[in-house]
Amino acid sequence: MSNPLAPGSLAGKRVLVTGSSRGVGADTVSYFAEAGASVVINFRNKEARAVKLADKLRAGGATAITVGADLTDAGSVAKLFEAIREQLGGLDILVLNASGGMESGMAADYALTLNRDAQVDLLTAALPLLQPGSRVVFVTSHQAHFIRTTETMPEYEPVALSKRAGEDALRAMIPQLDEAGVSFVVVSGDMIEGTITATLLERANPGAISARKESAGRLYNVAEFAAEVASAAVDPIPTDHTRYVGDISDFAQA
Repeated sequence: MSNPLAPGSLAGKRVLVTGSSRGVGADTVSYFAEAGASVVINFRNKEARAVKLADKLRAGGATAITVGADLTDAGSVAKLFEAIREQLGGLDILVLNASGGMESGMAADYALTLNRDAQVDLLTAALPLLQPGSRVVFVTSHQAHFIRTTETMPEYEPVALSKRAGEDALRAMIPQLDEAGVSFVVVSGDMIEGTITATLLERANPGAISARKESAGRLYNVAEFAAEVASAAVDPIPTDHTRYVGDISDFAQA
């Protein structure tokens, strides 16, 4: 997949993509770096992957830093933004990509804590660093975005409900973002082939992803979806806009 952003088009811009040591986040942050932005690669426990990615981007001439943070821990988030302030001085693009809820061994309310509460807390903490004209992108799935009107796989329902709650809570912050001159957009995609979520769903419900692929006609891969996320961060689209990636004909719109 070629970079959707023109070389040098983001020179001087500073970008944080949460959960960017692998998958969609890693490809998204790579597109930004290749376009000239200074990027922050955020990880929770995949430090080696984050460092490897940063080294690769630096070898290509980019400015890339790695900062570990547990987004559900306020102290950890504070250290994340302290590091960004010290090393980059602020932010121009924030991509809220990190999510979860299907991991084993987590508390029963972990999905809601990460996908709603942590997203709001992180954006609140980021606001002092976001410059007028900045953009925030929230990454979600059709299965979460349309959960109120279209049932999803039982194994994914807790995640879908929590991500929809997170989207709603973030949209409620739009008046505050408007005052700061910061725009907010949502990118919603179908199940993405090659992601950890798709892998876990297939493991829990064999055949689920292939069935969804058959119904949708095709599923985007990681690089393709990341390109849409990166584009949404810079395209001239209005605040509160939702960009749908892939077919949504199977989803009832409220």
